[in-house]
Amino acid sequence: MAKSFFNKYLSVSDEVKSALTDNKPVVALESTIISHGMPYPRNLETALLVENTVRDNGAVPATIAIINGVIKVGLNKSDIEYLSAEKNILKASRADIPVIVSQKLSAATTVAATMICAKLAELKIFATGGTGGVHRNAVQTFDISADLTELARTNIAVVSAGVKSILDIGLTLEYLETFGVPVIGYGTDEFPAFYARESGYKVNYRLDSPEEIASAINAKWELGLNGGLIIANPIPKEFSMDKKTIDSAIENALKLADEKEIKGKDVTPFLLSEIKSITRGSSLESNIKLVLNNAKLAAEIARYL
Repeated sequence: MAKSFFNKYLSVSDEVKSALTDNKPVVALESTIISHGMPYPRNLETALLVENTVRDNGAVPATIAIINGVIKVGLNKSDIEYLSAEKNILKASRADIPVIVSQKLSAATTVAATMICAKLAELKIFATGGTGGVHRNAVQTFDISADLTELARTNIAVVSAGVKSILDIGLTLEYLETFGVPVIGYGTDEFPAFYARESGYKVNYRLDSPEEIASAINAKWELGLNGGLIIANPIPKEFSMDKKTIDSAIENALKLADEKEIKGKDVTPFLLSEIKSITRGSSLESNIKLVLNNAKLAAEIARYL
């Protein structure tokens, strides 16, 4: 890629650059969880913990965001502090990137945008909490996350605790199958449901080691089968929430969102905030633990990539 592109649009930190030059493992991390997923100061604490978890497991973290119109791959601490405290940070998906960059605005990156930016920097693997998907009322609203179409087209492996349990998991998995996105369960035959380990739906394949997963990722792209993969990593048992409890909280939060006519990009942060309130904070603690668990697995896989 031309040097002018990097100078104009993309800034890769010295730490990430050095790791890529030396063929060391790098894990991409999103920033929406910092600006829109958690309250301050837990968002700041979690972002730094996630980066430390990646380092502790032998890889280099590359948290991604758009700061003043520049796509930054590998944020420094002051960038993370800015994203965690600033109230007017935008939320960028694929459709938002051109305007945010050209207008020199600042935005946290969703799963879709993080995949795009990670690919620009030639990264291979990305850890998040949960991916987006088909919303429960999509038959009426046609609300389907851009994360799914990005998984169909962009060569990045995504480690997640499944899709967010506020979504229609069955329809999401059908969508992924239609677009040829492999869904691999790490040590599980059942697709995890974010806060809970069980969803009632099966994964395409179960693989039990980071090395096996890395081998499948490499085989996919070496065969020219473009697009991403989902590595479904269940929340650790000790932090998993009771499925009936979380399902009830989700139903109540969805009803409230309908009553308040919350739509579009505002839906997910609203629902997560309401679920946190309904569960008296326990959902936030589970969210943090599953993100750390995904960062650990992504670093372990990255070592074999």
